[in-house]
Amino acid sequence: MKLHLLKGLVAASVLFIGGSRAQSDSMPGKHAFTLKQAIDYARKNNVQVKNALLDIQRQQQVNREVTAMAYPHLNASISTVFNPGIATTVLPNFISPSTYQVLINEGVRNGSGTPIQMPADFGFIEAQFGTRYSANAAVSLNQILFDGQVFVGLLARKATIEFATQNAAVTEEMIVANVAKVYYQLVVSRTQVELIDSNLALLEKNLRDTRILYENGFREKLDVDKTEVQLSNLRTERNKVMNQVSNGYYGLKLLMGMRVADELILTDRLAESFVMEGALLAEAYKYEERKDYQYAQIGKRLNEYNLRRYKLSQIPTFSLSAVYAKNAQRSTWNFLGRGDWFTISNINLNLAVPIFNGFVTKSRIQQSRIELRKTENQIDALKNSIDREVASAKNNFTSALERLNVQRRNQSLAEQVYQNTKKKYEIGTGSQIEINVAQTDLKAAQTNYITALYDAVISKIDYLQATGKLSQTF
Repeated sequence: MKLHLLKGLVAASVLFIGGSRAQSDSMPGKHAFTLKQAIDYARKNNVQVKNALLDIQRQQQVNREVTAMAYPHLNASISTVFNPGIATTVLPNFISPSTYQVLINEGVRNGSGTPIQMPADFGFIEAQFGTRYSANAAVSLNQILFDGQVFVGLLARKATIEFATQNAAVTEEMIVANVAKVYYQLVVSRTQVELIDSNLALLEKNLRDTRILYENGFREKLDVDKTEVQLSNLRTERNKVMNQVSNGYYGLKLLMGMRVADELILTDRLAESFVMEGALLAEAYKYEERKDYQYAQIGKRLNEYNLRRYKLSQIPTFSLSAVYAKNAQRSTWNFLGRGDWFTISNINLNLAVPIFNGFVTKSRIQQSRIELRKTENQIDALKNSIDREVASAKNNFTSALERLNVQRRNQSLAEQVYQNTKKKYEIGTGSQIEINVAQTDLKAAQTNYITALYDAVISKIDYLQATGKLSQTF
């Protein structure tokens, strides 16, 4: 009774723990991420990155398969055969001639007293070879001693792993760049929403003031209606921007591999320090620092291995094979009892010399050479593309820095205008409209500065990616 109760408690505990875990897994999470944390999260959870890492593991297994071709292959087999109808073989009668020859040599005569003569035709004998039951147990060994294609496959194992690893690096770099761009875009969107909220507050105050003036006869109803239309349009614009921001968060979560139901909070702010840090546009770059260039170079090496593989397929191959077997035959199935088992064994050294296969190998060699030339052409085109990307990214970055400097000065001037206007208003020489306009201009200047800073950040990311230094930064 106690044992059954204990089992029931254990089962209930397991169900409770499993149910709690499932409920926890289904509940939305909350994440407050800096850009670095968002990128690290994407490196671990983005589907493309995870699949690229799985491709490395898959290539490792493919390499083990190639390595296995060079190892000895040992196989065992056991079989039994039942012959309900043993095959009959018709043979020339080779027994009767010998018997007649003995009789002739001995001078034997037939019943009539005449010497026995050799007949012209003895006919055929119907014979059955074999037994109803047979059994065989064997062990076979096969070992490749030399095969050019297997040899090249063993040499190419390291390159194939590097190829898969570099593909993962290219994929990861693309995800890092996209996460950084979307992250900063959403950071900028917060400033845009703040500007709209500031303008909404200003319009709402203007609407209240206009209504008071209208009620006291100093404004027309048309002025109130115009302000209400402006306020309605601005609220519609805010809803549109908020919808775009919400969709942007969904896109960033998808890019990071995060559940859409989870809450994501971005804690970083745009800072000029990222833009200005290491912004040496005259700095030289190397093709070898680009992930895609490294990927293409490894692809070229694999094509060279492929060409070499087909060339070596023209030379002889050596292999060793051996068989050890036991065979038994019975008139009844009693192989588990006593009886003779006959040994069969052989060791074979095999040499296969390719002579002519209809020019198949020659065609494959030419195809491999063409693929190699195509890869070389693609690498040359990639170099040209890298040069263009670096030059374009450098121009965009330079222009973005100039706009950033201009907007920084504009923001400083707008702050000075606002402070001066505020002082005039405080001493009674300025109007409410003037200070409202100055405040709006300041918000616009701040937004323009943030937008210019965002453009500079994106240009910096593009420049780092073009020069192959993005992975060193993030």
